[in-house]
Amino acid sequence: MKIATWNVNSIRARADRIEDWLDKTEVDVLALQETKTKDETFPFELFEFLGYEVAHYGLNQWNGVAIASRVGLDSVERAFPNQPAFGKPGDSAEVEARAIGATCNGVRIWSLYVPNGRGLTDPHMAYKMEWMRQLRTNVNGWLHADPAAQFALVGDWNVAPEDTDVWDIDFFRENDLTHVSAPEREAFYALLNDEGLIDPVRPYTQGEYTYWDYQAGRFSKNEGMRIDFQLCSPALAARVENAWIDREEREGDGASDHTPVVIELAD
Repeated sequence: MKIATWNVNSIRARADRIEDWLDKTEVDVLALQETKTKDETFPFELFEFLGYEVAHYGLNQWNGVAIASRVGLDSVERAFPNQPAFGKPGDSAEVEARAIGATCNGVRIWSLYVPNGRGLTDPHMAYKMEWMRQLRTNVNGWLHADPAAQFALVGDWNVAPEDTDVWDIDFFRENDLTHVSAPEREAFYALLNDEGLIDPVRPYTQGEYTYWDYQAGRFSKNEGMRIDFQLCSPALAARVENAWIDREEREGDGASDHTPVVIELAD
């Protein structure tokens, strides 16, 4: 079974590319982030034509997550338990469309769009840290309830956990940029080092990026970042027999600024 994650940066703008990519790769499960549309304007028919069931969670023109599967789509859950809400001072807080879970052929998949943080002192950074803390609490509970559970947390994490995951770590530090700060990295690695999740993609893709900004010719200069991950439970990671980052999908007109990340499981 092949599982992919892809921040498409607008599902409607990327519909043709997604259709072509699914035809080419024949992945079994595709987790999407930043669909940027409400449920009622999501192109369900695109996936259904290709033989995929789809669950989508979108509230407005921002965020939005989905899971498309051709191997079953059961127990759909919008937002993880106790997912934090966000509201600017004076506004009512709301849970954003950043997480959707479903069981696909016995594997629990969570498509996640982790908050950006925006700035080291921005209110969104505190929101991001609480969001990741609550996610970790859930992971802890899931693995304590069933150490053999097979699940994957996949998506755009908006964290570059290693210095080599950005094209120039000095540039990020000199400009006090997010994604590489100690709190963000600690929250990410707490899921691996403390809770036992595994990143099975890195051994196959050392030095590769998953995101290149549209500005300043970043892609042509390979000034990218590695911020899209598939973090797997130990039982699921043991089944991974191949993984890759599809850099070619970032090429050409109409590409998302992110590219797909894929794992392949043994039966």
